[in-house]
Formats: sequence, structure tokens, C-alpha cells
Amino acid sequence: MNNFRHKFKPVFKNNRVSIVMILLMLTILIVGVSKSGVFPRSAQAALKAGGEKPVFDIGESTQTERPLFELEGSVHKVTEETSHTIPRLWWVAPIGALCALFYARKFYKEVMKAPEGNEKMVSIAHHVRVGAYAYLKQQYKVVSIFFLGAFLVLLFISFGLHLQSKVVPFAFLSSGFLSGLAGFLGMKTATSASSRTAEGARKSLNQGLQVAFRSGAVMGLIVVGMGLLDVSLWFFVFRKFTNISLLDMAMMLPCFGIGASSQALFARVGGGIFTKAADVGADLVGKVEAGIPEDDPRNPATIADNVGDNVGDVAGMGADLYESYYNSMLACAALGVTAGLGITGMIVPMVLSGIGILLSIIGIYAVKTKEEASQKELLKALGKGINLSSILILILSAVVIKYLLPENFGVWGSIVTGLIAGVIIGKGTEFYTSSNYSPTKGIAGQAKTGPATVIIDGIATGMMSTIIPVITISIAILLSYAFAGGFSNISLGLYGIAIAAVGMLSTLGLTLATDAYGPIADNAGGNAEMSGLEPYVRERTDALDALGNTTAATGKGFAIGSAALTAMALIASFVEQIKVGLEKSGVHVIQIAGVSMDLANAKLSDLMHYLDITLINPMVLVGLFVGGLSAFIFSAMTMKAVGRAAGSMVEEVRRQFREIAGIMDGTGKPDYAACVAISTKGAQREMLVPSILALLVPIVSGLILGVPGVVGLLAGSLSVGFLLAVFMANAGGAWDNAKKYIEGGAFGGKGSSAHKAAVVGDTVGDPFKDTSGPSLNILLKLMSIVSVVFAGIIIKFSPKIGALLHLH
Repeated sequence: MNNFRHKFKPVFKNNRVSIVMILLMLTILIVGVSKSGVFPRSAQAALKAGGEKPVFDIGESTQTERPLFELEGSVHKVTEETSHTIPRLWWVAPIGALCALFYARKFYKEVMKAPEGNEKMVSIAHHVRVGAYAYLKQQYKVVSIFFLGAFLVLLFISFGLHLQSKVVPFAFLSSGFLSGLAGFLGMKTATSASSRTAEGARKSLNQGLQVAFRSGAVMGLIVVGMGLLDVSLWFFVFRKFTNISLLDMAMMLPCFGIGASSQALFARVGGGIFTKAADVGADLVGKVEAGIPEDDPRNPATIADNVGDNVGDVAGMGADLYESYYNSMLACAALGVTAGLGITGMIVPMVLSGIGILLSIIGIYAVKTKEEASQKELLKALGKGINLSSILILILSAVVIKYLLPENFGVWGSIVTGLIAGVIIGKGTEFYTSSNYSPTKGIAGQAKTGPATVIIDGIATGMMSTIIPVITISIAILLSYAFAGGFSNISLGLYGIAIAAVGMLSTLGLTLATDAYGPIADNAGGNAEMSGLEPYVRERTDALDALGNTTAATGKGFAIGSAALTAMALIASFVEQIKVGLEKSGVHVIQIAGVSMDLANAKLSDLMHYLDITLINPMVLVGLFVGGLSAFIFSAMTMKAVGRAAGSMVEEVRRQFREIAGIMDGTGKPDYAACVAISTKGAQREMLVPSILALLVPIVSGLILGVPGVVGLLAGSLSVGFLLAVFMANAGGAWDNAKKYIEGGAFGGKGSSAHKAAVVGDTVGDPFKDTSGPSLNILLKLMSIVSVVFAGIIIKFSPKIGALLHLH
């Protein structure tokens, strides 16, 4: 018992506010659910309360509109639903999106007004900015070629084969463009903020935080503002200026995300390869071989390393989370219609996202402390902003659900479940990766015996760290499904799972700000080191970086959890696309257990039975294996890509130390541009094959294995990919923080044999946590979206190919 108390006392001590918030959420959830009658006492009561609706019976909503405010009288009047009406509360979404963009510009101007520092600081920041722009310019050239080819393919499918909506090719371009633009603008702000953050840290820790955090807020608000504005504009155009039915809209919306997902994968993979190639080269040659500090201006790879922080951890992360935010809304909106909730079910995720933006802005302003604040006080300030916005979204989401979906108030329970799950996964991530806790300290202790034991313990810690996320997300799936009424109506349950993902990401504007400011503080530390500023400046920027690592754990928890929930929702969208594809191919009556049934009246369970999507179908089993294999092959390819690019970087850094006289004594100047060029070329060359693999596997599997094979593929990639992503991200984070723990003075500190062993472990973990791990989150959703977009192709051609191969 004493051992238990000794081990877990730091956990409770350092997370008191979060634990209280989780308990408060649970209390609100229990009270709300007990009052809502979400769990009827009998099956008859469930049918009576929920009103079992056909899964694919769309038409107009049986849910009448309830305006939030009624001018005449206190009783809401039932308004007649027409094809062009939009509930008033929907306007919160576009207003919230515009507010996000307005405040992003406001914060950007505030950052740019901050002093840049001395001439040397400005020069170093300029070199990093030029390198980052050069990389993104080259990346966007390569990606634009892919987008042109994919656009032509989608045009052919839509206008030539008539197997997809004619809007999808253009939505593909818009979502991809905005995803890339969000990453670029975030990176532009970050590269301008590094010297300003270092200059602010010269004055006080709080001023350094304000500059870095405002810069991160620009990224966060641009991502949510552009994502929600894009969805809102498409919805408004469809609703007001076309006669597109809700069903057609629901079938189109999930397809729109393929552009954002493709752009995000290229950004994450390319940026991850760039940054880790530079990081590995700088660490192995600089720290281990030359024995010079991190970000030392004598290291030829140090500018490339700082450029990598921006193109990988800022631009790549921005495109990644834009894709998560965008796709969670689209999947939820589509499932709202197919669940029989009509237009109100479709707009709920947009309204929640709009409210979440407004609360994120409030939370950003809540992050402030006195000038001479300690690190503990700064952490408390960051936690205050996050906790305030999370509690407020709980309360306001209850109001939204009560007015828009009064007969389905249990959906609010799904939202609360998603928020709680995100916090728990984040705290689990922090426990296994922070140097405040025993897992990371244990890895640091293993460094005393060499790099081999560091790597062994790090891998084991990463594997063990999957326990909390997997159990949490499993419980979250069951609870969000149950609260929405899934055990009496499958479609409502799937809607509950999708809206849990929206709930997780509703305050993304703030959580991304706390995540994005970490790389900015890291760059500021590099600027301070290379500029030769006072040692206390680097200590302050390192403190800010450490704060970022702590708060980023929650952001990563929300990102990983929402990826799993969104991918599951997209699998349901794929099955619904198949139903539409069957109708277009002329199938109107299906046989189930010898009984004929109109396809229009078929429920989701009927369709699964008709398509023989069961575990005893070998097509499903083969798909499961291929899906799991895809996650491993993708990870292997991205890690090998980092290895090859890093090898070239190591050779270049060694060459410069060997051939350029005077580097070590400061009389010679390294060729920084050569290292930036090596990382750029390596990233562009290596990112294409893994990214195209993710696009082709679902299509080829569908054509050969049919619809059951694709469902198996998506389930396999989700289960294996989720585990692998958590393992790699947490193992890499634990290795990184074990190294920093030793650099703080433990086990001999910097330059010791333990430190050198920890650097090797950190080097192994770099592609784990910054390339392969984060990219897997995108892979899960991209494979699902590709399956949705190409569902018509699979329906039309897989029977012919299967017959040719004697598989059907």
C-alpha cells in the first residue's frame, strides 16, 4: 500500500485540477443522463422514446425545428421544414469561423509589434525563415502535381463514369488548398515569433510566454476558422441555392475531406522527414561526436534543425489537425441525416464547433499571469484557459442539444464522453512521457548502462503506454454509442460516436495554441543559443518548451482519440455510400435469409447481412490482415526514409567539420544552406511513395476483395494503426524527455556517458514521435475517406474483377 501511495502521489499532486475537472464532468454527465431518460426501462419504452427510424429513410426531418429564441410568446412554434430553410442557431458556425480569423489576424499583429531583438537574433531568424519558405515552396510544387492528377481522376469518375457527385472534385481542391494555407500561415507566424519570443524571455518568463502563446493561438484559430468556414459555406450554398436533398448532401460531405487528408499526409510525412533528418544529423555528430551543445552555431545542421521545427511541428501539425477537425464535422453531419435527425442533426457539429471557437478565444485571453511569474504559475495559467473553455463547452453544448435535438438529449452524454476521454488520454500520455513520472525516469536510469538498455526500456514503455488510450477509447465508444441510443437504433449510436469526436475537438483553437507554441519556444531557445544571449534566457525558453511538452500531451490525446472515433464514423459512412451505389447500379430489392426487401427500407444491419460482412467471410479476414499490414508497412517506409535522409545529413556535417577550417574555434563559418538543401531534397524524394500507398491500398483491395474486404481493411488499419500510433508517439516522447531529464543534471548531466546513451535513444525516437506516429493518425482517416470516395468504382468493377479471378 505504501509503495502504491509513493508511486502515484506525484500523479495526483500534479494533476489535481484535471482530476477535479474530470470528476465534475462525470457528475454533470450522470445527473444529466439520469434526468434525460436516455436509458429506457424496456425495449418498448426505447422504441417509444427514440422512435426507431429506418437507417436510410431520409426525406425531410421528423424532428421539427426549434428556434433558440421566439419573438412572440414563450412557447416554441413548429415551423414548416422546406428545402431551403436553415435553423437560426446554425449562424453561430459561420460567425464563430469569422471571429477565429479576425482574432488570428489581431494576434498576428500583436506578435509582429513585439521587439525582434538585436541584429544577430534577427539574422538567425531570417535564415530559418528563408529555409522554411524554400522547403514549403518545393513541397507545394510536388503536392500540386499530385493534386492536379487526382483532380483529373475525380473529374473522370464524376463526369465520365457518373459514379460520384460532380461537386467532389472541386471540394477536393478547396479543402486541400485551405489545409495547406493553414499550415503555411501558421509557419509564417512561428518563424517571425522565434526571435521575438527570445527577446521577450530576456525581460521575463511571462513576456516570453505571451509572445509564443499568441503565435500558437494564430495557428489554432486559423485552423478552426478556415475549416469551419469551408464547411459552412458549402452547406449554405447547397441549402440556399440548390435543390440538393439532405441525403445527397450527406453522401457528398464525407468525400470533401479527401483533399484535406491528402495535403495533411504529405505535410506530415514530408515535414517529419525533413525535421528528423536534420535533428538526427545535428544530434549524432554535434552532441555525441563533437561534444558541442544543442543549437550551437558551430553545428552545420543547427539551422536545418530549427527550420524542421517549423515545417514539421508547425506547418505539418497545422495541416494534420485541420484535417482531423474538418473530417470529424463532415462525418458527424452525414451520420446525423442517416440517423433520421434531419437538418438539425446535420448542423449540430457545426454549431458546437462555432461555440467552441468563441470559448477558445475566451480561454486564450484567460492565459495570463503577473510579470515575474514562476514556471508553476505559468502552467497553472495555461491549465486555467483549457479548463475554463472545456467546462463552458459542456454547459453550452447541453443548451444546443436541448434546443436542436430535444428528443435525443442523450447525444449530450456522447459529447461529454468525448471530452472526458480526450483529457484522460492526454493525462495518460503525460504520465508515460513526462520526466516528472517514473516511466521516463526509469528510461533515464537505464542510460547508465548504455544505449541498448535505453532503447529496450523505451520500447517497453511505449508498448505499456497503449493501455490507457485503448481502454479509454473503448469505453468512450461504448458510452457514446449508448448515450445516443445506439442499442435501440444503430444509426443514432454511430452518430453518438461521431459527435464524441466533434466534442473532443470543439475547443481545438485553444488546445492547438498550447501545442503549437512549444516548437516556437524551442526555436526561441535555439535563437538565444546561437546569438550568444545570457544563459538565463536559454533557461527561460527551455522552461517554456517544457511547459509546451506538458500541455501538448492533452492536445495529442484529443488528436489521437478523435482520429480513432472519426475513422470509425467514416467506416459507417462507407457502408452508407455502398447502399447508394447499389441503388445507382440498379439494385432495388435485396434478399436476406430468403426474404425480399426493398433496398430503400434496409437498415444498416440488413445491409451488412446482405453484403456478408462477417468474420467468417474470408474476404473480411484478408482485409483485416491487409489493413494491419498497411500500418506497419507505412511506418517502416517513413522510418527508412528518415534513416536515408539522416544518413546523408550525417555525412554532410562530418564533411564540413573535416574540410572547413576553424569551425570548432569559431573562426570558420559552417555552410548551413547545404544542410537545409539535403533535408529538403530528401523529404521531397521520400514522401511520395508512402503517401501514394495510403491512397492506392483501399482502391486495389476494394476491386479485388469487394466491399467486405474494404470493411475488413478499414477495421484492421484502425485497430492496428491506433495501437501503433500511440506506441510510437509515446516511446519517442519518453526517450526525448529522458534525455532532457539527464541534461537537467541527473546521472552526470550533459557530456556524461549516460547523456550520450540517452541521445542515441532520443535519436531512435525522433522518427517514432515526429514522423511515423503522427502520420498514422492521418492514414487511418485517409484510407476511410478514399474508400468512401471510390465506393461507386468498387461497386461497379469489383464483381467483374472478382469473377475474373474466381473470387466471387
